[in-house]
Amino acid sequence: MKEAHRGSACAFRARTLRATDLPWVVRVHGRVEVTCTSCYTHPVNLAYFDHAATTPLTSVARSAMEPWLGPTCGNASSLHRHGKRARAAIGEAREQVAQLIRATPSEIVFTSGATEADNLGIRGGAWAAREDRGARHVLVSAIEHPAVLSSARWLGREGFEVEEIPVGPDGVVSVAEVRRRLRRDTALVACMAVNNETGTIQPVTEIAVAAHEVGAWFHCDAVQAVGSSQLDVQATGADFVALSAHKIGGPGGAGALYVRRGLSPVPLLVGGAQENQRRAGTENTAGIAGFGAAAEEVHRNLTTRIQVLERIAQRVRATMTTIESAHRVGAASRCAPHIACYVIDGVDSETLLYALDLEGIAASAGSACSSHTMEPSPVLLAMGLDTPTAKSAIRLSWGPSTTEQELFALADVLPGLVKRHRTLRKETV
Repeated sequence: MKEAHRGSACAFRARTLRATDLPWVVRVHGRVEVTCTSCYTHPVNLAYFDHAATTPLTSVARSAMEPWLGPTCGNASSLHRHGKRARAAIGEAREQVAQLIRATPSEIVFTSGATEADNLGIRGGAWAAREDRGARHVLVSAIEHPAVLSSARWLGREGFEVEEIPVGPDGVVSVAEVRRRLRRDTALVACMAVNNETGTIQPVTEIAVAAHEVGAWFHCDAVQAVGSSQLDVQATGADFVALSAHKIGGPGGAGALYVRRGLSPVPLLVGGAQENQRRAGTENTAGIAGFGAAAEEVHRNLTTRIQVLERIAQRVRATMTTIESAHRVGAASRCAPHIACYVIDGVDSETLLYALDLEGIAASAGSACSSHTMEPSPVLLAMGLDTPTAKSAIRLSWGPSTTEQELFALADVLPGLVKRHRTLRKETV
């Protein structure tokens, strides 16, 4: 996989403060840091198991973007031919994204990403419900992406009463618990379709039904469900659905919010009539075109794509069974086919992830939007794990582009690193 570490010959390593669990990392101001920058110049065979954070840009998406990254230009709001071409490209992408989730094109609002889409659906939706019927109560699951939780908590500063719905050790939101907390003045309920850290599938259709029974709207972050399941927004019953381009082979900086026909969330951005006056600002034509192309490719190959993801999941599970005391987090019967979270007893996940990176394997310990913090995953804590256990968890995620070589690399490297890590920790105790 990689040349041997240079050990004592590495001048940078000679200046380390103190050794920790692995000889090529130290803690600097309390954070694990790689001590040998020259190791990153060593030849490695990269294996990417962090598709839940972002996915490789597909050739189809790149090709759709390229005309808008060169001399071709045009503002979709302009009346001349250049503007018309841009409007046509955006219109085609709108149809492609709508087709993927079984919506109508007019229900798709393009945004800068899923974070903005979550903000628009939750904050804009709650504001609209308050204006429409005076509703000021918001329910949100405790295991949501930070974009959702932060949006809901922001509403708390604006006079809304925000409740977080707890989950059990299986990581599944209880529909009964949602029903128990619903009120006649509930403005909006938010629950993700698939948890981005554990891969746990949530009962969003049942939650949508419960929300509608009291007149509340339902917002669903479906970022991890698109491309790993047959997402049908009509069958789900969601009023708002957040989507992301870069989680399905599209570019970063492009996303969308599905807004059910007849609803009008209060815009977050004003100053223009773009997106049918629902999201002001000149459209990112290149990013939207790439998003549309990626969505069409996923839609066309969805059945095969899911089968591939399930086969890869079996291989990952087989690798993890070779590691003693490695436990899957979340309900085994309700897991998406492309994400797995494992608690590995006796291991510090941050140190292990650095060691994997030096071996050319990319993985994570949770949401990429909060992974720079030293704190344990709020999702795992919400599921009842204590702090030491949560700090021993790693997330593996994959996609249809994951290769046999990458799977072999994971099976070859991870069990040995875990064993070595445990041995070194015992020696230093």
